[in-house]
Amino acid sequence: MFDGCDNKRLRIFHSDPFDYHSILDALRGCYGLFYTFDSPHHQPEMMEEVEVRAAHNVLEACAQTQTIHKVVFTSSVTAVVWGQHRNSSSLSHLDERFWSDPHFCRKFKLWHGLSKTLAEKTAWALAMDRGVNMVSVKAGLLVGPDLTIDNPYLKGAAEMYERGLFVTVDLSYLVEAHICVFQDASSYGRYICFNNIINTHEDAVDLARKLTSLPQSEGEPSTSVVPQRISNKKLSKLLMSFKEEVQID
Repeated sequence: MFDGCDNKRLRIFHSDPFDYHSILDALRGCYGLFYTFDSPHHQPEMMEEVEVRAAHNVLEACAQTQTIHKVVFTSSVTAVVWGQHRNSSSLSHLDERFWSDPHFCRKFKLWHGLSKTLAEKTAWALAMDRGVNMVSVKAGLLVGPDLTIDNPYLKGAAEMYERGLFVTVDLSYLVEAHICVFQDASSYGRYICFNNIINTHEDAVDLARKLTSLPQSEGEPSTSVVPQRISNKKLSKLLMSFKEEVQID
C-alpha cells in the first residue's frame, strides 16, 4: 500500500520485468494492464534483448492471470517506419499494417526501432497463442519536459522528417488513446498514435530548439512542407466514435 496516498484502493508493486513470479503477484486480481517499457539508454545495443524478455514475461503472466480482460501494449511508431517500404513510391501512407524490418534496423543501428518491433512481435505471438485480449498503441515521439537530444527515438530523425514520417504525441492525447482502446469493446489490433507531425522547417527548428536550446534563427525561414506519409486514421476513427458514445451516455 502506498502510505502517502489518500486513495486506499491504490497499491504499489515493485515488480521486476525479468522476474516472472513478481509480475504474477502484481497482476493478481487485475482486470486490465497498460504495459509500457523503456530500456536503459546508456546501452542501446542491449535494448533488443531487454525489451523482448520483458514483453515475454509480462504477456505470459497475463495469460496465467484469469482476471485479466484486456492488455494495452504501448509500442512506438519506430516499430512501423523503418524498412525498404519507408520510401516506396507506390505507397501513399504507412499505417498500422506495416512493421519495421529488423535486418534494416540492425544494419543502420536503429536500436529503438529494433527493440520495439521485436518486443511487440513477441507480445503478439504470445497473446495469440495464449488467447490474451491485446491491443497495441504505437506512439509518436512523446513531447514533454523530460525530452532530450539523446532520446533513442531520435536516431534517424532527419530521415523520418524528409520522408514525412516524423510524428510526435502530447501526453494528454496519448492517455486519451489508451483509455479509449481499453474501454471500447470494438478496439482491435494495432493503432498508430500521434497528434502532431513535424513536416515544415519551422516545426523542425522549434523541436530542435527545445532539445538543444538553440538561439532564435535569423533570415527567411523555408516555407516548404514535406508531404505526410503516415496515417493514424484507424485510431482517429475509434476516438471519434468513443467520444460520441460517451456524450450520449
